[in-house]
Amino acid sequence: MKNNAILSPELFRVIDANLNRLKEGIRVVEDIMRYRDNNKELSLRLKQLRHKARIEETYELLKNRDSINDVLRSSLKTEFNRSDITSIITANFKRAQESSRVLEELFKLQNASYSENFKYIRYELYALEKEIVLNENR
Repeated sequence: MKNNAILSPELFRVIDANLNRLKEGIRVVEDIMRYRDNNKELSLRLKQLRHKARIEETYELLKNRDSINDVLRSSLKTEFNRSDITSIITANFKRAQESSRVLEELFKLQNASYSENFKYIRYELYALEKEIVLNENR
């Protein structure tokens, strides 16, 4: 990164939360493709995408993490409403896409290559969502 002065501790908190959310969302879909469907190609594509979701500043992320005091830590009732596996897959794709967009935007402040990486991840997630969800509904 250029200069950490632009990214305040609060913004590192936002980055940490969204990086975790992004990886977790991808991991849910990856595990469904891997263990339920035995789909090596899709699970590998998701795994590779998850591994691209990283930054070098892990110390700053951990130093500024404050998950205990997160004001929206408790789940909403709607987060427990999943009617089938497709709704779980869709919810986790949306979670990952939204998080990658947040990361893309925040890194525009300081690191264009990180921003481009998260943009790439977001568009790959759009394509994978279409492929996987359309195959679920056949």
